[in-house]
Amino acid sequence: MKALIYKSTGSWYFAKNKAGKTFNARIKGIFKIDAITSTNPIAVGDEVEMEIEDVLEESAIIHEIYPRKNYVARISPHNKRMHHIVASNLDQCVLFATLKDPKTSQGFIDRFLLSCESYHIPAVIVFNKSDIYRAKELVQFQELKKVYEAIGYTVILASVQNGTGIDEIKNLLQNKVSLLSGHSGVGKSTFINAVFPQFKLRTQEVSGWSGKGMHTTTFAEMFDLDFGGQIIDTPGLREFGLVDIPKQELSHYFPEMRNLISQCQFNNCMHINEPGCAVKEGVNSGIVSIERYVSYCTILEKMEEINY
Repeated sequence: MKALIYKSTGSWYFAKNKAGKTFNARIKGIFKIDAITSTNPIAVGDEVEMEIEDVLEESAIIHEIYPRKNYVARISPHNKRMHHIVASNLDQCVLFATLKDPKTSQGFIDRFLLSCESYHIPAVIVFNKSDIYRAKELVQFQELKKVYEAIGYTVILASVQNGTGIDEIKNLLQNKVSLLSGHSGVGKSTFINAVFPQFKLRTQEVSGWSGKGMHTTTFAEMFDLDFGGQIIDTPGLREFGLVDIPKQELSHYFPEMRNLISQCQFNNCMHINEPGCAVKEGVNSGIVSIERYVSYCTILEKMEEINY
């Protein structure tokens, strides 16, 4: 029986078959998938083959996982050499960010986009909580919108409080499998509850002493949308570590740099101190924003520190 994984709690999985019947499922044996060294053999969004173990208890045994078309992974918080697969078989990733209470750094946004690029998954950026933005934040939003739209990303200004951008987001979600992510406290769960109240997700306020959001989602979980498609809600991420990206390939996942790489004087140009670097010329001419170039340099430096 073929089924789709809607939730993983580590050892048990919540699965739904094509008829819409749900099962508590566990795996049979140990899966080794595509040579991925991951802390979780099965992720939300995976298609699996399973057999009923107990009809009355509605339990099943998973004995096969179908090939993934893609997945998003992060560095395991428990083992820096291991990966944790956040979700699989995605049509898009939607990053919820905020410019105030708490502020999402551009470095975090760029690392998230970089990860999506490396897995060939389209990404959307939602700047939430616009109802509390002052003139300074609105100017900053326009600057960021200009930078990211110029390189092909969809950018939305949103507020659950006053309804800004909500219909635009719902249109993007329709008939797609969408991963929703972001730091804790950016209003992701509040947005989901406002437009899909049947899901009844837990929410918490931003921590007063730290200014950071407090985690409310413990495990990734998929929900069916009544107008078609699914969303996958993820635990709030404090950091989004990069995996499987050699430092020599880092610039390939910055779309504005990718278009210039072939024009560099040297094939192995790292775009730092080399002469005849088309990327640095792009920064000087405004083709590559200075902020994005700084993100690239910062990520590259951290990669070298951990010997990628």
